[in-house]
Amino acid sequence: MKKIQARNMSPIVLAYMGDTVYESFVREYLINKNNICKVNELHKNAVKFVKASSQAKAVFSLEKELSDDESYIVKRGRNQKSNKVPKNADTTDYRYATGFEALIGYLHLVKEQDRVNYIMSKAIEIIENQI
Repeated sequence: MKKIQARNMSPIVLAYMGDTVYESFVREYLINKNNICKVNELHKNAVKFVKASSQAKAVFSLEKELSDDESYIVKRGRNQKSNKVPKNADTTDYRYATGFEALIGYLHLVKEQDRVNYIMSKAIEIIENQI
């Protein structure tokens, strides 16, 4: 997909894609790191990385490393109005998490896989340091 096409997509669609890419990355990371065989344990650990507050902390920490284009995508995702906020999430965290997921979705769709991997790896590192 061309950047201009992805840039003009709904931020919610980008976040939808980014959510899948990021959660898959986290699951693989946890399986490789912990060699845990119990799915329930894997799920409990994965939640720590994919919850809105963790994603919000990650995107705050990464802000200075983002290009202008990437910052634009995060802001579009963050500013997207949503009528539903999960009951266990702060509204601000949820909005920043949507921005983070939109960024991952955008980069994935425009085939910038090295950048996707870098941002997700940094996010994991940031979140692990706060757990």
